[in-house]
Amino acid sequence: MKRIVIKIGSNILAHDRDGLDTRRISTISRDISDLQDKGYDVVVVSSGAIAAGMRKLGLKTKPKDIKFKQAAAAVGQSALMWAYERSFGNFGKKVAQVLLTRDDFADRKRYINSKNTLLTLLSYKVIPIINENDTVATDEIKFGDNDHLASLVASLIEAERFIILSDVEGLYTDDPRSNAQAKLIDYVEEITPAIEEKAGGAGSSIGTGGMYSKILAAKRAVSHGIIVHIISGKKENVLTNLLEGKLSGTLFKPKAEKLSSRKGWIAYGSRSKGSLVIDNGAVSALVEGGKSLLPSGIMSVEGEFDTGDAVYCVDSRGNRIAKGLTNYSSSEIKRIKGKKTSQIEEILGYKYSEEAIHRDNLVLV
Repeated sequence: MKRIVIKIGSNILAHDRDGLDTRRISTISRDISDLQDKGYDVVVVSSGAIAAGMRKLGLKTKPKDIKFKQAAAAVGQSALMWAYERSFGNFGKKVAQVLLTRDDFADRKRYINSKNTLLTLLSYKVIPIINENDTVATDEIKFGDNDHLASLVASLIEAERFIILSDVEGLYTDDPRSNAQAKLIDYVEEITPAIEEKAGGAGSSIGTGGMYSKILAAKRAVSHGIIVHIISGKKENVLTNLLEGKLSGTLFKPKAEKLSSRKGWIAYGSRSKGSLVIDNGAVSALVEGGKSLLPSGIMSVEGEFDTGDAVYCVDSRGNRIAKGLTNYSSSEIKRIKGKKTSQIEEILGYKYSEEAIHRDNLVLV
């Protein structure tokens, strides 16, 4: 399997005068076309719709109000796709527009449908161009940035590699824009809190995500056993050179024990509807014993949710321990929390399961 997800940020595609840097899009399209000719299935997650729309609407700075962002995205998305259509067409390649929202990943059926659509497109040698559906997305359903979206897409199609094209070379020991002594970190064995701290935070006036969001995206991807690269998107032939072994930027080592597709969806795709506060014994059972969560270990319930919804398991200090699909609703768990499994049927009048969350539907976070 040779599947690759390539995320292209706004800073790579934005042009001060024309809105979109069509020359850069053409260069990247040629690179990706070469990869397809070499047998790779490639999915592109591309920002740039809002940047293109800003130019068309005469906006000098990125709007903060969501309705203006949506308007800019609506105006700019067609320009973005036309640029890709024309550029890839020059190399004899076909593209497809795919717009996704957070709900397409949170809902299990829509998640599977999205996967089937993308794999079908790849089987026809079509290059999907994915973007967030900014025109209809609201704060409640937005990914926040396309780094997050791209990492979910990489796990969705079970990609081999996830490549983030950035406006900087990779992860540095410090921000290279403000510290000339900052050095490139070419290899990351494990994404630790120290690595996250090196990533800093702030994004740009065009894009929404900085290096920190890229590190979080890499962290999600490596947990699925996916090799991650953060490289400069402003160099010629950077993709073909990378896959020919000419390493550049920062490489993140994938975890040996990768999450299954289903558990990956639970961890990163599903949206939590509430929390279960669990005692120290339950924390130990989940983390050290690899056990299911029983009602006896639940101290309190936060939020309202139904059977099958995703919830977090948190300790008494509010630290997230795990995430899983509950076998009971919030109202039912409030009645059986702290009780033995043998008491469930007596209290509720029925029993779906002995576990509040079965281990097969639970992921440590």
